[in-house]
Amino acid sequence: MSDATEAGGPAERAETAGAAGPASGAGAAAGASGAAGAGGTTRTSEAAGAGGGVGAGGESGRLVKVVLVDDHRMFRTGVQAEIGQTARTGVEVIGEAADVDQAVTVITATRPEVVLLDVHLPGGGGVEVLRRCAPLMADAENPVRFLALSVSDAAEDVIGVIRGGARGYVTKTITGTDLVDSIFRVQEGDAVFSPRLAGFVLDAFASTDAAPVDEDLDRLTQREREVLRLIARGYAYKEIAKQLYISVKTVESHVSAVLRKLQLSNRHELTRWATARRLV
Repeated sequence: MSDATEAGGPAERAETAGAAGPASGAGAAAGASGAAGAGGTTRTSEAAGAGGGVGAGGESGRLVKVVLVDDHRMFRTGVQAEIGQTARTGVEVIGEAADVDQAVTVITATRPEVVLLDVHLPGGGGVEVLRRCAPLMADAENPVRFLALSVSDAAEDVIGVIRGGARGYVTKTITGTDLVDSIFRVQEGDAVFSPRLAGFVLDAFASTDAAPVDEDLDRLTQREREVLRLIARGYAYKEIAKQLYISVKTVESHVSAVLRKLQLSNRHELTRWATARRLV
């Protein structure tokens, strides 16, 4: 197992990746039940490449260097345990980051082949990481490729990071086997999506009309949008807290802020508002 570099806190530091046992999946290893989405992936091929499951890379001698970007340490630890056993998976996690600035620093310093990128990050989100790493993605000889790995399955999140340059988007309900397979496919130049998410991308790029700006939605922070979607889907406060790794009190604060900003009275009005905008 190699060392995983993490820019944690004000100064960058080296951190040895632990050899934890395999979990049942990337999302399960972090203790998250995940948003709606299937575990497998849909492949949009640009080149005929062999995927393989967990162990395929290690057994064939292939190796992919990966940086993991997510603001939840528990989730990063779970993913590292699931895919980071290099001899078995062929995946070497060479760095970790928890926010936008850390991500850009680590990615620039390590030049991985694939970055697993969360959509919602402190400092501007995954789209900001993509914007600042655009020169690395454009490198003709050794491009850095990005695979979004997020709890969100919202169309706007999927389309945003794909427009930003990511090669694929999978949800955190994905299994470890499928995640390793997706990493190798993205490294080979393929585009990979969790099953129903590919339709969002096809619809978006089939239209020449720019999406209208929703001023009401723009008033909400990324975290408030996450809470909004989960409330609209019928989640209880405790379920949302577990899903987002925050306290119930924090969930209540976010809900109050959303209701105030949207000038709504209760969660039933909020659900109707979200449904009308196809955010559920």
